[in-house]
Amino acid sequence: MKGIRLLARAALLLAAAAPGLAQNVQIDGAGATFPFPIYSKWFSEYNKLHPEVQINYQSIGSGGGIRQLTNQTVFFGATDGPMTPEQMQAAAGKVLHLPTVLGGVVPIYNIPGVDAELKFTGPALADIIRGKITKWNDAAIAKSNPGVNLPGSDITVVHRSDGSGTTYIFVDYLSKVSEPFKKTVGVATSVNWPVGLGGKGNEGVAGLVRQTPGTIGYVELAYAKQNDFTVFQLKNKAGNFITPSLAATTAAASGAAAALAKDVRSPIVNSADPNAYPIAGLTYLLVYQDQKDATKAKALASFIEWCMSEGQAAAEGLDYAPLPPQVVQVNQANLTRLTAQGRPVVAKK
Repeated sequence: MKGIRLLARAALLLAAAAPGLAQNVQIDGAGATFPFPIYSKWFSEYNKLHPEVQINYQSIGSGGGIRQLTNQTVFFGATDGPMTPEQMQAAAGKVLHLPTVLGGVVPIYNIPGVDAELKFTGPALADIIRGKITKWNDAAIAKSNPGVNLPGSDITVVHRSDGSGTTYIFVDYLSKVSEPFKKTVGVATSVNWPVGLGGKGNEGVAGLVRQTPGTIGYVELAYAKQNDFTVFQLKNKAGNFITPSLAATTAAASGAAAALAKDVRSPIVNSADPNAYPIAGLTYLLVYQDQKDATKAKALASFIEWCMSEGQAAAEGLDYAPLPPQVVQVNQANLTRLTAQGRPVVAKK
């Protein structure tokens, strides 16, 4: 992954060296690892259309993106978990949350001798992650998987060791389906895990699960599919066992359409839609509403407008779900609030 990031950065730098008719603009951002594949593609494709705009992005995790935005060391941040009220208060000004795509978070596992696509309920998954269920043949697991020969071996939990929006979405769901989990672990981009091993990034979690028998971890749907992991079917709020997919992720957003129309930071986990995969979330670009640099503000606004329109076509091919129309409308309204030196920024249509 590190090599891919370096190649992507080098490609962007080379592309930006091409002569452009407009003033050259460099925009620096940092944050979430989950959207890095599609962000890299977007930056590259947009640069072909606008050679004068160079966007450099560091994939350092949602927690790092929020910190760097707060410290104003980057022009924009990126996160899978919205900023908390405390983080918003600590920021240097009002921060706009601009969703870009949707994604699912999926449990992955390594159980020697078991190749079946297992079924799980939310409470059982929560009890595994908090260390209450410790054996693979526990009655709570066996009940949802009749006919599957589950071993009596120990379960080892693997979690993210870094601040992560993926973690935020995962624990937000578990807290909604399990009051004990909510009380003992809670919801944040970084939590105090009761049990388990820590891995940095999707790569670290996936590597530990792949190498260690008896493990269970969690990664984004896109990463699981691209790395051929078997994933669980998860019982949703409507009582249906759902295999994670782009369509099921989109259904989760559709089920929360009214809430999202009011506030794009609204969670979409545990959606009531009968076709929804229950662990889903939005990923966001973060930018200060009031900017000093009008040129950069206008360039970023134009890029975000493009992402919400032409750029969405690239989502499905990289295993992301495109934004629903209601969220696009909220984004467009928020972009009208972006100002530079006291004047509204007008993005290119």
